[in-house]
Amino acid sequence: MLAQKPTNPNAVLAALRAGDLQLMDYIDQLQAHFEQVEPQVQAFMAEPGRFDRLRQQAAELAARYPTTSERPPFYGLMLGVKDIFHVEGLPTTGGSQLPPETLAGPEAAVVTRLRELGALVFGKTVTTEFAYFGPGPTRNPHNPAHTPGGSSSGSAAAVAAGLVPFAFGTQTIGSVSRPAAFCGVIGFKPTFEAIPRDGVIPLSPSLDHIGFFTQDLTLAREIASHLVTEWLPLREAPHHPRLGIPTGPYLEHANPEMRAHFDHLCQKLQAAGYEIQPIPTMADYEEIRARHNRLLAADAARVHADWFSQHADRYHPKTAELIRHGQTISADQREDDRLGRVTLRNRLMNRMIQHEFDLWLSPAAPGPAPAGLESTGDPVMNLPWTHSGLPTLALPAGTAANGLPLGLQLAAAGGQDERLFAWATQLWPHIRQG
Repeated sequence: MLAQKPTNPNAVLAALRAGDLQLMDYIDQLQAHFEQVEPQVQAFMAEPGRFDRLRQQAAELAARYPTTSERPPFYGLMLGVKDIFHVEGLPTTGGSQLPPETLAGPEAAVVTRLRELGALVFGKTVTTEFAYFGPGPTRNPHNPAHTPGGSSSGSAAAVAAGLVPFAFGTQTIGSVSRPAAFCGVIGFKPTFEAIPRDGVIPLSPSLDHIGFFTQDLTLAREIASHLVTEWLPLREAPHHPRLGIPTGPYLEHANPEMRAHFDHLCQKLQAAGYEIQPIPTMADYEEIRARHNRLLAADAARVHADWFSQHADRYHPKTAELIRHGQTISADQREDDRLGRVTLRNRLMNRMIQHEFDLWLSPAAPGPAPAGLESTGDPVMNLPWTHSGLPTLALPAGTAANGLPLGLQLAAAGGQDERLFAWATQLWPHIRQG
């Protein structure tokens, strides 16, 4: 088992800002851990001279802020960055065999933003090919014989293994929430388009969300406050959230072990004083899933039109199949499916208003991470929240009988990202032990 519970990242950041921990000493610690763990986890893209680069950039950062009182909030925060985000000075491959120069572009806005706040890019993390289903080499740190999930495979595994305290991912179906659940870390997906996607290779512009992974909810909330546009700090602590369980065909996709564990967690929350009510919803779940997958294929065909025409033989068979399917979908069908997102969003939010509850509560994955690396697992539990664009948090919530993590998923109303974090902070002590 290679998963790690690292030193409190907020304490580390405070020590770096105060000068009680020197950046060079911190990098020495990270390098020793990386050299021990990374060969087995394979979370990062290979980078010759990684630590020489980091030490040079750390020296430049320290010279920029010689006075500790002026150091920015994320001074020395180490970032893992999914390899569909452009980063100045590092190649972008999208987990593919395409020439990196073909994919080059300006640095992702979110990477630049965190650099401005003192962060350093530790490296590029492994992604499935173009954030779809063609898997990379990354292993689950809890059991290397199991998938870490995808497409943000490397980012979730890097955080779970304690290689970095924070890593960027994306979600087009379940690519943040599912690997977060499989690797036992926190995964945040914001309201659709609440975090800018500039500088990130798209898979489906209609569905892509920028998200991230941490092991610390306080750090996640602090970083989200700097990345989510129109973030409004809460003036007072919100009330205890009222929780709704989306019963029906959707929830039936959780396997028996996950469903039993989910019921146990719901009972724990009720015993702690939280109101939970079953809400029949998404009776047409299979239609929602078909619409989502059709829209994804249509968008991918448009995004990859030029690249695929030149390099079709270099694509993973799963990605090529998606693109070819997308080429058969009409523009009218694509627009109808785009409108379907709004319909689902309105339905889910209307149910929240009608039944007077604040959060949808559901499993973050059908069960623990499957064995093998050929598949990244089923994103079925995440799809409707991505399709509707509602913000979600995946939280570690105990373990399965085989010792692998299980995750719980919270979804708030659109634009309620701040309240989602505040409510999650209330629920977290009751959830984290499972």
